[in-house]
This record gives sequence, C-alpha cells and structure tokens, in this order.
Amino acid sequence: MASRGVCHGGFSCSYMLLKPEEVRFFDLIHILFSPTYLHKTKLVDSRDDTFNDKFRQRWLICISILAQKILLSVAKPLASIGSFVEMYLNLVSCNRNLFKLLLNFLTAKVEKPCKTSANYLSFIGILDKRVGLDASIRRGDSMYNAAISVMASKASYENETYLKTTVQDHWKMEFVGFYDYWNEYQEKATTQAFIALDKSEEGDTYVVAFRGTEPFDADAWCSDLDISWYEIPGIGKIHGGFMKALGLQKNVGWPKEVAADSSDHPPVAYYAIRDMLKDRLSANNKANFILTGHSLGGALAILFPAILMLHDETLLLERLDGVYTFGQPRVGHETFAEFMEQKLEDHGIRYCRFVYCNDIVPRLPYDDLMFKHFGTCYYYNRHYQAKIVKGEPEENYFSPLTAIAMMVNAFLELIRSFAIVYMKGREYREGRLFRVVRVLGLVIPGLTAHCPHDYVNATRLGSFPVPTQQFNNAADHPSQLQSENV
Repeated sequence: MASRGVCHGGFSCSYMLLKPEEVRFFDLIHILFSPTYLHKTKLVDSRDDTFNDKFRQRWLICISILAQKILLSVAKPLASIGSFVEMYLNLVSCNRNLFKLLLNFLTAKVEKPCKTSANYLSFIGILDKRVGLDASIRRGDSMYNAAISVMASKASYENETYLKTTVQDHWKMEFVGFYDYWNEYQEKATTQAFIALDKSEEGDTYVVAFRGTEPFDADAWCSDLDISWYEIPGIGKIHGGFMKALGLQKNVGWPKEVAADSSDHPPVAYYAIRDMLKDRLSANNKANFILTGHSLGGALAILFPAILMLHDETLLLERLDGVYTFGQPRVGHETFAEFMEQKLEDHGIRYCRFVYCNDIVPRLPYDDLMFKHFGTCYYYNRHYQAKIVKGEPEENYFSPLTAIAMMVNAFLELIRSFAIVYMKGREYREGRLFRVVRVLGLVIPGLTAHCPHDYVNATRLGSFPVPTQQFNNAADHPSQLQSENV
C-alpha cells in the first residue's frame, strides 16, 4: 500500500496516516464505539487534533482500515492469481481458442505467449481489445482530446511493445516512451506512464497517460481505499498514497528541484516527466500537452498540475491544454479543491472528470471524511447519456438504501452486454469473459462499472454537454450549456 512508507512528515504542517497493518479486530470495535479511541491509539500517526467524532465517520474509517487489512493479507496470492489468469487467457488467445489449445497440446505445437510482445494483453486489455481511435472523429472535433485520452488511459495498462505498436501503427502518432517510476516509500517502481506525440500542421500535442489501478494489485486498491493525507502549506490536505506514487520525497515533500540520484533505481514520476516536457516544449513553441489517466492514473494526472502550480512552472501551465480523467478517486480535502478550482481558472486549464454510472472508485475516499471532488464532472448513466453534475449520485457508495437499485442496474448492464452488439454494431461487442466480470457487479455493485470499457463506450456513444464555465461542487448547477472542444 502506498501509504505504508516511513516518513516523519516534517514537510507537512499537519498530517493523518492510518496504519492498517497494525490493527487488530478489537481495535476496530474500540474505534467504532469510542469517540476518544482514535486520539489515544498508535494506529493513527497524526499531527492534527481535528478528528470528527461522528459515528458515521468512525464507521467509514473502520471500513477503510478493514478493507485495507483484508487486501494486505491476500496481496501475494491475489498477484499470483492475476499473473496466472493473464497468462492462461493469453495462452488461449495465442492458440486461437481452447479447443485449438488442447489440440496443439496433444501434438506438441502449443504457441506460448511472450509477456513483452505486442500481442500480450493485460487483464484490462483482454476485457476490451479495441486499439484504434474512434474512426468518426478528427482533430478539431469537440470530443477529440477526450477520445484520445480514454484510449491512452486504457492502453496504459499494457506493455511497452504493445504501446509502441498501437501508438505508431493504429494511432499514427510518435511513440515517445514508456516509463517505470520509483516510489520512495514502497522502494520499488510501482508508477507507470507513457507519452505519445500527436503531430499536426496546427501544432503538436504530447499525450501523457498514467497507468491506473490494476485489478489484481492489492497495493493500488489500498491506495484508493486509504484516507491518509498530508497538508501542503498554501495548497491544502492531499491524499498521501497518491502523492507518494507521483514522487513525494521522504521528509522534504515537494522541493522544486531534487539532486541527481546515483542509485540504480529509476527516477520518480513528477520530476522526470516535468523535466522532459520542459525540454521538449521549450524547443517547440507550437507544442502543448494533455494529461490523462483511469482510476489511480486519473488521480496522478490531476495531481501533476497541482505540483506544477506549487512550483510556479509557468511554461508548463501555459502549455497544458487539458486534464482528462476517467473513474478518478478523490485526491484532496475541500481546501485543496478550492485551491485547484481557482488555479485551473486562473491558468485557463480545462479539467474534465468522467464518471460512469455506479463506478465505485470516484466515490472513494469518502466525501464524509472531507475528501472532495472539483472541476467539471461528466456523469454517464447506463444508456451512456451524459449530464453535468455537481457530484456523482450516491457520493459515498456505501449506502444500504441504494444497494438494491445498484444491483438492479448491474443486472440491466449484464442484459445490455448481450444486446449492444445488435444496437450499436460489432465494435461494441462484449466477450464471454467480460460478461462473467459483469456478474460480479451483482455482488459488488460499482466494481464492474470501473472498467475502462464503459468509459470508451461513453466517449463514443455519449454526448458532451459543456458548461459555459467551470464550477465548484459547492456551487449551483449551471443552467446554460454550450458546445466547445473537450
């Protein structure tokens, strides 16, 4: 889990860090029923005395700790299962189908998949094998940036060879590179991103896509469920796990420059990407860039400009053409949301946050615990009909009163998976494996809705109502909508 690393927090004026690995069952009982227990326990490392003692908030803290505790206990077997499932599915695919695989096995002609080949797919990629951009759009169309961003976000889960082939052969763009970035707290390279260059006569656009939460990665899911935070002076309280994944420096936070590291491990994401973009944009006055990501990748995509603002990186902020996130979790508290709203407006940066139906991740971490979304939210229902909302319905997800309605919606999505190919065409066909995954949505509503598949469908089948101006979640819903490029 991203927030388990040791840090004295000296760079932060206040912080609150949960320690789920040290929690016992009776600790959860104490937290739930004793308003003063959180202040006394060593299960929370904090330089903040403002814990709210409401029962609902203690309940949500218990859910967060318990979920992380369970994920930590199954992290290794979950990763092993994921590796086995991916290898098996790619093995079947390499041999065309299960029957052909058995026949090849009997004749000693089995084709073995290579994890670094362009044909090897992640579990996300197997669920949705589409690689091409939406054929109906062109540069300058209203949905162009969003359409590129959603496909880049989906592709970010794949290996470098796949990405290079996809970017060059299918998207007709230049492949800049795929990168593994270091997380100082986990002491391993757990952050991935790739960069593509979309060239045109009007100007060049660098597409920076961060990889999101992988289905069998317990650490990444723990980061989504965690509610730990650090307060950065002048900005606000920000999710600790997401900052660490982006490149937060131990004990010093976010210095504007970092010393060259003589160790063998790769660089951290923020500083490496920032410096690369500065070099390339300085050499090309007609170039700009966009940031994108799905799930955890979306959190990193919107945190990147926040640190640019902290460092007053004027060139990059002027050239940032937009941030497009899909199924993004909340990244900070209300003060941070207000800071970002103002700065995005000051710099004229478009921020589009896409949420599909009952997707669980945009409801995390919990709104009740002061984490707040900001920016323009495009909410899509089961029919891929879009509307602008102040906040997605059922903001905290864990509501027994709505569980039945969400399960009914999941059942209707399962029915739709059989019919959509006849209504919308072969491009939208869902395979048997994805239908099995949709069944899980009947048990855990919102889990299947997090898959990139529905976000790709939303950008291709849905509309793009855009408000006349950005608005804060606390503001009134804009009454007038107009069309503009997104």
